[in-house]
Amino acid sequence: MHLAFIVDPLTVLKPAKDSSIAMMRSAARRGHDVFAIESSSVGWYVYDSHGKNLVCGEAIQLSLASNTQHEANGALNRESWYKEAGRQKMPLSEFDAVLMRKDPPCNIDYVSLTWLLSQAEKEGAKVFNHPQALRDHSEKMATSEFVQFCPPSIFSRSIKALNDFIDNLQDIVIKPLDGMGGTEVFRLTPGDPNRNAILESVTRYEKRIVMAQKYVPQINDGDKRVFIVNGEVMPWCLARLPKDGETRANLATGGTGVARPLVERDLQIAQALAPQLVARGLLLVGLDIIGDYLSEINVTSPTCMVEIAEQSGFDIAERVITAVEEVIQV
Repeated sequence: MHLAFIVDPLTVLKPAKDSSIAMMRSAARRGHDVFAIESSSVGWYVYDSHGKNLVCGEAIQLSLASNTQHEANGALNRESWYKEAGRQKMPLSEFDAVLMRKDPPCNIDYVSLTWLLSQAEKEGAKVFNHPQALRDHSEKMATSEFVQFCPPSIFSRSIKALNDFIDNLQDIVIKPLDGMGGTEVFRLTPGDPNRNAILESVTRYEKRIVMAQKYVPQINDGDKRVFIVNGEVMPWCLARLPKDGETRANLATGGTGVARPLVERDLQIAQALAPQLVARGLLLVGLDIIGDYLSEINVTSPTCMVEIAEQSGFDIAERVITAVEEVIQV
């Protein structure tokens, strides 16, 4: 198959731990041709001499180094994990599958990209995850559909409403809806001297809706990333443990990732959500579970696959490519 991965610039990807690169390597091992399309190149262009417009991107064909080869070339060299085997503007409909792996923020540029991908689907492209599903599932707000599994939460831009929530719950976490990697995530209590300044900053003076949740102290035992691939719950998760003195457990903020088998509560939550999410065209989902609670439903570019594979031997990236093969053959 010809597989295209829509990604951020290749020079910013981190080959030692990037899940998109892990999937590319898996696809190459399985004999597929791998292309990267940087998201900024995607557009609806006049493609042929007849003046027909198609959604296209600059497709970079990749020759991928294995993990071992890359390490031998120097793990700090971000460009040593691939060689460019050619590039050309290609319609997305010419690929057997297109995997959307653009990182947040899910701003208007991200939404516009999903509009283009929806048009590409009309032209015959097979896109994973489904562009409409990406638009419909804010990774934070999507939890509101499954309140039976979530800690007490609100979504608001009102500083008064957020202050009332802090006073009622006493210990909360607040974050913007479109961020990732722990950006602008704050823990707040009634006595915090910076409370109002933080609320003004994170809501941009009540111009931006944010998510606030009751703080779950079990985060000290890990913020678990649980994967669902084509409706199947993967048996291993990555528990991200916050470093000393830090509320956030994200690996990007210095958290430590520990691969663990799923426990009963993880399975209960994931198995309840899986049929509904896959039915909406979400081939790959990463749930965030803290203690007994669901905190996020990640559908844009969920990561942590490399750490799980290295520590447990269970290769989720391989499962994703297998799932794409199975869906394409249907």
